Amino acid sequence: MYQKILVPVDGSATSSRGLQEAIKLAKLTGARLRLMHVVDSISFAAGMEVSMTVTNDMLKLMRESGEKMLAKARAKVEKAGLRVDTVLVDSMAGRVCDLVIKQAEDWRAGLIVLGTHGRRGVGRMLLGSDAEMITRLSTVPVLLVRAVEAPAAD
Repeated sequence: MYQKILVPVDGSATSSRGLQEAIKLAKLTGARLRLMHVVDSISFAAGMEVSMTVTNDMLKLMRESGEKMLAKARAKVEKAGLRVDTVLVDSMAGRVCDLVIKQAEDWRAGLIVLGTHGRRGVGRMLLGSDAEMITRLSTVPVLLVRAVEAPAAD
């Protein structure tokens, strides 16, 4: 069964649901978890005005924020009594989806578990989907955990 499970985390509620599911699986299989956070400076820079640039100070803050996210997620895994390690990767090396796939292959993960918003139509087209690309391109099995849908308004 799964001995190594890679869990990308980004601090979102959806990511947290993916982590919760990975913890459940690891308890059942005795797997080790690797928590991964990508400092997505490319997307951040692409959203800035032309006259602005990503400064070293901004990158430092983004990395510190990523380390805090990883530490918080690691504490949840350790509280569950599971083995865990973390890795922080900078997106200057490539697209988020490619970095997750590479990490899974390099670490020889048996499974990738990640949260997804499950967007469809224009929302997915405009925002893209790293989860979809990971699912399409990964040679490692992928478990997508959907976000909890908000109750419908009356």
